[in-house]
Amino acid sequence: MDSVDIIQFLENKTILVIGATGFLGKIFVEKTLRIQPNVKKLYLLVRAKDSYSATQRILNEVVEIELFKMLRDKWGGNLHSLISEKVAAVAGDISCDNLGVNDSNLREEMFREIDVVLNFAATTKFDERYDVALGTNTMAAFHVLSFAKRCAKITMFLHVSTAYVCGEMSGIITEKSFYLGETLGESKTDKLDINSEKKLAEETLNQLQAENATQEKVNSAMKELGIKRARLFGWPNTYVFTKAMGEMLLGYYKENLPLVIIRPTIISSIYKEPLPGWIESLRTIDSIISGYGKGKLQCLPASPDTILDLIPADMVVNVVISAMVANASADQYSADPIIYHVGSSMRNPIKISDLHEFVHTCFTKHPYIDNNGNKVQVSKCTLLDTWDKFQRYMAIRYLLPLKGLELMNLVFRQYFKDIYTNSDRKIKLVMRLAELYKPYMFFRGIFDNTNMEKLGTTMKKSEADNEMDAFNFDPECIDWEDYIINTHIPGLVRYVIK
Repeated sequence: MDSVDIIQFLENKTILVIGATGFLGKIFVEKTLRIQPNVKKLYLLVRAKDSYSATQRILNEVVEIELFKMLRDKWGGNLHSLISEKVAAVAGDISCDNLGVNDSNLREEMFREIDVVLNFAATTKFDERYDVALGTNTMAAFHVLSFAKRCAKITMFLHVSTAYVCGEMSGIITEKSFYLGETLGESKTDKLDINSEKKLAEETLNQLQAENATQEKVNSAMKELGIKRARLFGWPNTYVFTKAMGEMLLGYYKENLPLVIIRPTIISSIYKEPLPGWIESLRTIDSIISGYGKGKLQCLPASPDTILDLIPADMVVNVVISAMVANASADQYSADPIIYHVGSSMRNPIKISDLHEFVHTCFTKHPYIDNNGNKVQVSKCTLLDTWDKFQRYMAIRYLLPLKGLELMNLVFRQYFKDIYTNSDRKIKLVMRLAELYKPYMFFRGIFDNTNMEKLGTTMKKSEADNEMDAFNFDPECIDWEDYIINTHIPGLVRYVIK
C-alpha cells in the first residue's frame, strides 16, 4: 500500500454519506469539514419528504449540535456559508431503488460527481423487527451498492458493519469476508437464502395484517421471527444476522467496485476530538453503566474474564477516513472486500472485571444525582459468572416471591393484581435483556486486527506527526481507567443520562 496524504486526498472530493444523522455519521461530517474545508461536496442522504425538510433535518440534527462547537469556534459567522457551499442535504430513502432520490436532475448530478460512497446506516437493536432489520441492514446495503455502481467517477465504496457478525465464535477471529448463503449454525440442512428470508418476513407481516393483529402483536411477532431466524442459522440476534447478510450481498454483487468493510467492536464515546466524552445514546454496555449508577443494578450475568472489546467513536471514524483514502489510492485491485476489524481486544484488552471496578470507583467518587437532587449510593455489583448461576439467582430472588404473590392473589381475590402484573412485566423484561446480552457477557473471541495495524503503519509513513495525531486509531494509547472514569462516564451523565 503506497503512502497517501489524507488532507490532500479529500481536497476537491465529492462524497455521498448514508446515515449522516447517526452517531458515526455526524462525527465523520464534522471531522471532514474541520480538517479539509476544501472538500468539494458532501451529499448527505436523509429520510425526508423534500429538499427543504432534508436541509432542516441536517441543520437541526447535525450542524447545530454541540459536537460542532469546535467547527463553530473556528468559522464563527462563516460556518453557515461553509455548510451551504459544501453540504447538500438529499431527501431519500435507502429502502428504495435509486435511494429514493426522485429529483432526476439531482440524481444525474450525483452520478456524475461522486467519488466515494460511505454507508453508516444501520438499525442496531438486537431484537429489531425482522422486516425492519432486513430493510435497513441487508437490502439497503444492496441498494446503496447499486447506486454507487452507477457513479461514473467512483473510486470506492466503504460500508460500516460490526465485528460481531462473527456470531459467538471463540479464539482469534480473522478479518474474513462472508460468501453468499454462508451460515454459522452447526446444521447444514438449513440453507440461508436471503430472498427467501425477505419473502418470509413479508408473508408473515401480511398474514398478521390480514388477521387484524394489533400493532403491539405485530411488533412482538416480527421481533420474535427475527431472533428465531438468526438463531436457526447460528447468529445470536437479529442485528448481527442482518448485518452479516448485508455483507454477503455486497461481496457477491460488488463486481469491479473496490469495497471496504469496516467492522467496529463496541463503540464508546469520543476519546479525544472534537469533544471528549460526547455520545448520543446508551450503546450496549452503557445501559448497564447507567443502571448501575442509578442504583438499579445489583447483579450481572457476566464472566469477570470476558474481554469487552471497546473502541472510541472518533478512532472508528479515523479508521474510516484512513481506509477510504488508502484504498481509493491503491493501485492493486482486490476481488474480495477488504475487511478491517476496529477494536482493542488484540492490543489493549479491557475485561468486564476492570470495567466493573472503574464504574464503581467513578460513581463512588461522583454519585449520580437523581431527579430529586439526591446522591445515589452504589455498592459493588455481583458478577454471576455462569448463566446457570444467574437463573438460580433470579429464581430465588424474584421468581419464587412472584409465585407467592400469585397465590396470594388467588386467596385475596386479585387484591394484589396490579403489583403482580407490574412485577411480572419487569422480571420478563430483565430476563429478555439478559438473554440478548448473554453472548457478549460471556464472549470468548479476540478480534485479529492485522489490516488495521497495516493501515496505521501506512498512515504514519504518510502524515506529519501533528497530522497523524489527528487521525490516531491506535487503541494501545488508551488508559482505560482514566478514559472510563474521567471521559466516558462523565460524557454519559452529561449527554445521555442527565
